[in-house]
Amino acid sequence: ACGRCRRAAYCGPEHQALDWRRGHRRSCGQHAAGDDSADEIPEHNEFLFPEYEILIEPEEPEFPADSSVGPDDEEGAVSTSKDPTEQEELQVTGSAALASLDEETLEAMAKHETEEDKIFQMFKERVAAEPEQIIRYCRGGEGPIWVSGENIPEEKDIPNCLCGAKRIFEFQIMPQLLNHLQVDSLGESIDWGTLVVYTCADNCGEGNEYPEEFIWKQDFSAGS
Repeated sequence: ACGRCRRAAYCGPEHQALDWRRGHRRSCGQHAAGDDSADEIPEHNEFLFPEYEILIEPEEPEFPADSSVGPDDEEGAVSTSKDPTEQEELQVTGSAALASLDEETLEAMAKHETEEDKIFQMFKERVAAEPEQIIRYCRGGEGPIWVSGENIPEEKDIPNCLCGAKRIFEFQIMPQLLNHLQVDSLGESIDWGTLVVYTCADNCGEGNEYPEEFIWKQDFSAGS
């Protein structure tokens, strides 16, 4: 709490100092002087994050079991045109354009899609199914969706819990959350590709105590 007006509350000294520089020193002086607006809660909209309700629901499979078209089916890549003649013309045109390229150009095109591109493309495709998703929870099941092939932790990079048990993946925070937090207003922008949280496999801790968790921050690669 602010030591002067006792009305403004903060989660830490960093936010208190930031709020003081951004205008609380003026409103705090009014409250301390007994201003009529002393009963009003001070405004902190310049840096406090907006509040939302998080809706929890299972993630729908990308391709339902009764779907006749899978991710690797060639049918999914066929033109939607119903005119057979138009489809044939498109295929011929594409084949002719491909045949006109020399071998060196074709080799360069083949190497263009690196492993990094594939990982980022998989991330985008998965996110496209639920574009508003801010947290993916899957304790002990499927691992996190990485945004890059760089800076992926190995098992030895995840320290054991303080109780001695291994830490396992529990949930990850998605970059979509940044859009809702409006972090650009802070002046010093916050950014991440994904934040992956690992927790104790034995679920240690008793009562209301929170055992320490481990977080791994992965940024988008320079080529993303």
